[in-house]
Amino acid sequence: MSDPVYKVIFFNQGQIFEVFARQIYQSDLYGFIEIEELLFGERSQMLVDPGEEKLKSEFEGVNRSYLPMHSIVRIDEVAKEGVGTISEAKGNVSPFPMPSFNPGKSD
Repeated sequence: MSDPVYKVIFFNQGQIFEVFARQIYQSDLYGFIEIEELLFGERSQMLVDPGEEKLKSEFEGVNRSYLPMHSIVRIDEVAKEGVGTISEAKGNVSPFPMPSFNPGKSD
């Protein structure tokens, strides 16, 4: 059986990112999800998708990303990788505001 592939959709600076990765897990950093081994389409394709090229350049040289839990829209385990995208967040949907972790007050 092959390794699972995950599709992760998240908000980042007014844009919606859709990426594919082989590894995803809860981080030791409180409130973050880690994604590793990002997958991009075949380099041998004749057609170049400008959206995926933008995504590749955004994550160029990145070994691991730490995503805040409140920015994640959805995580799916999929049969195979697809084409990653970056799109503008349109409409009246916005991420739910989450307070930062505050273990106690310092008075």
